[in-house]
Order: sequence, then C-alpha cells, then structure tokens
Amino acid sequence: MVIGNADLVTTKGPTMIASTLHAIAILLKRAKDWDWFINLSASDYPLMSQDELLHIFSFLPRELNFLEHTSNIGWKENQRARPIIVDPGLYHSKKSGVFWAKERRSMPASFKLFMGSTWVVLTKSFLEFCVLGWDNLPRTLLMYYTNFLSSPEGYFHTLACNHKDYQNTTVNHNLHYIRWDSPPKANPINLTLEHYNDMVQSGAPFAGSFARDDLVLDIIDKELLKRPRGQFTPGGWCLGKLGKDPCLAYGNPNAVKPTVVSKRLEKLIVKLLDSENFRPKQCK
Repeated sequence: MVIGNADLVTTKGPTMIASTLHAIAILLKRAKDWDWFINLSASDYPLMSQDELLHIFSFLPRELNFLEHTSNIGWKENQRARPIIVDPGLYHSKKSGVFWAKERRSMPASFKLFMGSTWVVLTKSFLEFCVLGWDNLPRTLLMYYTNFLSSPEGYFHTLACNHKDYQNTTVNHNLHYIRWDSPPKANPINLTLEHYNDMVQSGAPFAGSFARDDLVLDIIDKELLKRPRGQFTPGGWCLGKLGKDPCLAYGNPNAVKPTVVSKRLEKLIVKLLDSENFRPKQCK
C-alpha cells in the first residue's frame, strides 16, 4: 500500500511524527492481520531476509515494543525540550525550515520525558492506542510535541513509558546497527566495508545509514540476503528452479524458510530479554 498524497515533512519538525502516524492510521484501517510496525528510512538496509525476521518474531510475545529510550536526556533538555519551535509544514504548502521562538519553556510536570532512537518496532495494540487514544495521554503528548524539535526522538518513547499498560512492554533496543561520530552529530555516519563484520555480529536485522550504491550493499546482497542483482531476496514463497530467478514462480505468501542467519537475531533477542537486561532497562 502506498499513501497517494505525500505529506509535507519538515526536517526535525513535528510533521515527521505526523507523517508516521498518518501511515499507521492507514495501516490500521486497511490491513487487519499484522503484529508489528517497523519504520525504515531510505538510507537503511536489511541484514537478513524477511523469512529470518518472521521466523524469530513468530516466537515472541505480541506485546513487546522495541524502542531505545532513556529519561536521562542530558544535553537534550536544553537543546530539545526547552526550546519552542514552529513547523511551517503544518500550515503552508511550501517546504522550509522550522521557526524558533524567543521564549523557552519549563519541563513538563504531568509526565516524564523519555528520548531515544528515531527507529522503532512497535506493536499493533500500542499503535491503536496512539491513533485512537482511549484516554487523553496520546492527545496531550501530540500537542506537547507539536512545538518540540525532533519529535520522533521522544513521542513514542514518552507515551509508552508514561502509561501503565505499556511501560512494562518496552525492550530497550531499536533492532538497528548504527554508528555515530564522537561526539554524536545530528545523523549517524555512513556504514562501509569497514563495519561489515560488526554489522553481522550485532545480530540486528537492519543497519543504517548507507551511502547510495556503496560497495558494502553488494556484499550484504551476496553474503547475507542471497539476492542476485536486480532480483528479489528469495523467501519461502519463491518456487522457481535454480538457475533462474526463483521468485518468478511463487506459492503461499505466508510460507517461511529461515536459514542459519536467523540464529544471529535469536541470540540478540535472547540477550535483550534476559532478566539482567529486560526489566532493569525499562523506562528508566
């Protein structure tokens, strides 16, 4: 499914989270049979096939939300939480940067701020709460984050960690392999062949960001995804013969054929859900 009319998105403005919620609302309305929502950017890339991901996630409780988060926001208090910005994308049809107000605001008293990674893997039940909002917290936070710089770094995190039904469902990881400069800048560094072994060993199903047509993407296609150039990544639904594109003939779309690659994700998930990592790192 593709959203017909594209949303105007301002970098670092609340239209970023508005566009995501728009897509989620359409997904909730049009598709019934799904469990998790994964947001990816154009500069992300998979490190394993959908079959590997589906295989491991089929064993997980359906209420787990994967989002890297912390309430120890440090420098982001002064550079994210206290400034007031206005996103012209909410009012105008032409794209421009955010406007900054002279005034600054105090930290909220009725809820606790959490921040973390923009990349998330969220459950259907949690996103139904975000969109339908059967109490006031989703609407309250939407109004708060309307004037918040880089709202995707905090909206879902703050909502999950301030509601009793979801604060114990969080896994403090975004299932991405990402590298940052030191000190970290606004965007992660582009991954190259230098990072390939670390990517594989991380067990993460996704990595980013990558420069367009970087050589490491060809290595990932060949070694991890088994994807010939110009073809689909093979999966259980592909019924074609060897020597040709096996996905030209397809069968059951729900068929899953995992390989040993899924063991890396299994190892990561087991580590994340270990008693020493899971509860102690929830909404702290």
